[in-house]
Formats: sequence, structure tokens, C-alpha cells
Amino acid sequence: MRRRRAADHRRGAGCSDGRRAPPDRVDSRRPAPRDDRKAAQPRFAVGGTLSAAAFFDLDRTLLRRSSALALAGTFRERGLIGRRQLAKAALWQLLFVARGADAEAVRRGAEDGLLVLKNVRPEVLRDLVAEALEPVLKPLVYSEPLALAEQHRSRGERVYIVSAALQEIVDALAADLGFDGALGTVCEVEDGVYTGHSLRALHGGAKRAATVELAEREQIDLAASTAYSDSETDLPFLEAVGHPVAVNPDGGLRRVARERGWPILEFNAAAYPHARRRVPPALVGLPLLVGAATYAYRRRGD
Repeated sequence: MRRRRAADHRRGAGCSDGRRAPPDRVDSRRPAPRDDRKAAQPRFAVGGTLSAAAFFDLDRTLLRRSSALALAGTFRERGLIGRRQLAKAALWQLLFVARGADAEAVRRGAEDGLLVLKNVRPEVLRDLVAEALEPVLKPLVYSEPLALAEQHRSRGERVYIVSAALQEIVDALAADLGFDGALGTVCEVEDGVYTGHSLRALHGGAKRAATVELAEREQIDLAASTAYSDSETDLPFLEAVGHPVAVNPDGGLRRVARERGWPILEFNAAAYPHARRRVPPALVGLPLLVGAATYAYRRRGD
């Protein structure tokens, strides 16, 4: 597949002056250096040329909503999940955006979600994600992070997706959107099928650890790097870089960002405004409920 650069989606960008700071229309103050921010220092020996990078969370940062929920209808159509599992996924999403969730609740929910993959072959999941990319996932992509990604790349910085979503999902999106790579949750495989358990679940501290490991391997200077996320549960991930940015933040992250002077960005524009999203019948009406819950929760954090 030919990799398309994020340059095709410049609308709604931040950093319009080409500098590292976000646009003037948002709270663009940089956090003052602090001695206790160990994450802002590279945790590896400097031997050679280091470069900065940008790390983007996926759900509600790069995408308008949860990738897992977006794909749930497709999973249902293909017989991978039943109605009860579909309803449970929808309820979890509604509770998450309406009330928020701590890191442990997110971890438990994600581990439960992996059980739907038990006895599924990896190639089946990869094919499903590839088929759903254009009609289901890409209509949810925001244009603003793609424009920001291109600005990072124009400065010689690599761009990555780092998400608790499945590795197969983030790999497909990263390749299609022209990102340099992706880190996601890896599901265990035995005898050619998924076991329903994770080998690497990128939540909380694990998400930060995976980012640091990538930086060590690719000689990335975390102190000069940027991370974007929407959730307070991603604080360890955001604190791993020198330039954390809150995007469409939940109430907890908004408060932290204001206290620490982190930039706060609001993404709204669709990267593919003419894309026609196919919504499986089982999910008709759900986006309105999720949207209403999201709006109420965002207002609660103001």
C-alpha cells in the first residue's frame, strides 16, 4: 500500500508558524522545567545523533471516538461477537465518556475486550481491519493531528501512534496515514489463534514504558519530543516527554494541564469530510448517545 503523507490534510492545523508551540488561539504556554520531571530526560546513553519525535494517542485524539467501539459493529457482522458483547462494549464506552475511568478500570475493560478474539486467527483480524479502514475508521480521523504530524515531519521528527488499541488496528492506520510506526496492545497467539489474553497491554505506566523503550531503540530524544492525548489515565505517557499536549481532554486531564501550563487543543474537523461512514445497523443511534455523554463530561471538567 502506498503510504500517503499527512501533508494532504493541512486544514485545522496547530503550529501554523512552524515553531514547536501550538497556535495562538489555544493555551500555548509551555510548562516550566521541573527537577522532578525525570521523564523529560532521555533514559539512555547519548551516543550519536538524537532526534525528536511526536507520539499521538489514538482514541479521541487521532480518532473522534473509540476505535474498538467503531469496529464492534463490523465484528458483530462477521460473527466475532454477539449482541450481548456488542451491548457491553457500547455501555462501557458510554460510562467512560460520561464518568471517566481510572487506570485500573481501563485495564480491566481492555482485558475483557480481548476475550472476543479468543480462537480467532490473526490474519482474520488483519483482514477485517483492512476492510473496515475506509468505511469505518478513516471517517473518524481528525484533520488537526494529521496537520500537526506533517509539521513535526517537516522538522525532521518522526511520528508515531501510541495506543491501548490492538496492534493490528494501529498498524493499519499508521501505514495508511503515513506515520512512521505504531505501538499498540499485543494479544497472545498460541497454535495460530489468539488466546484472548494480552502479551503487552498499553495502559498507564505500560504505555509510558513502551514509549521509552521505542526511544531507546530508535535514539529519540524524549526531552525534545511531543505527546498528545485526551485522558488523565495517560499522564505517565504525557510526562514521558518534554512537550505534553492535552487534546479534547477529559475533566481530570484538563485540570492537570491548566495547573502545569500544558497546551490544550480542541480537535473538531474531519480529515476526510466527504467520506461516507458505514454504520452497521446494530450501532445506529449510538454515536448520538456517546456524543451527548462526551459533551456533558467535557462541560463538567470546565
